Amino acid sequence: MFEIPVEDFIFVVCALVGGGLLLITVLVDDIVGAIFSFDIGGVSLMPLVLSFVSMFGVGGLFATQVLDIHEGQAALWGTAFGLAGIGIAYTVFSALRRAEAERPFSTADLVGHDAYVQISIPAGAYGSVMVRAEGQIHEFSATASVDIPAASAVRVTGVAGPGLIVEPAGPSAASQTATTTRATEGDSDV
Repeated sequence: MFEIPVEDFIFVVCALVGGGLLLITVLVDDIVGAIFSFDIGGVSLMPLVLSFVSMFGVGGLFATQVLDIHEGQAALWGTAFGLAGIGIAYTVFSALRRAEAERPFSTADLVGHDAYVQISIPAGAYGSVMVRAEGQIHEFSATASVDIPAASAVRVTGVAGPGLIVEPAGPSAASQTATTTRATEGDSDV
């Protein structure tokens, strides 16, 4: 009957289980990383530990099968391989982390930005504004509590669903908008 030495069995289990879990971690790092949120230098701890375990198994098997070294010396070889595995995993995962794109901006990030009214905004209804963000100009629907004519400068004060809440930029703009609104209403009475 064929017997597997206990040390070889341990090394095989470490290599297979550690390597398999490391592969799963690479595929679903966002989920696993969220569960184990501890990291070292921006790299999640989980891939580092699994790299050590899998490479410990590989190094131990290398020592017992290729070098014909056993017991404590095989464990030392496994540890050396495991430490090398940590170094490789750290290098790869930190490079992947640096390559990730930044979080895209949301409409909430636009609060406080200045905007330009493209389509006039009736009080309590929606119009359209242009806002500069992320180095580009974006168009958003916008609402306000007062009438704001097209080509006015406004400031984003909040978010309403997918649109923005704006107010005239500066106190003089608010009074100018109110005067324009009253003048327009007066013209319609004539």
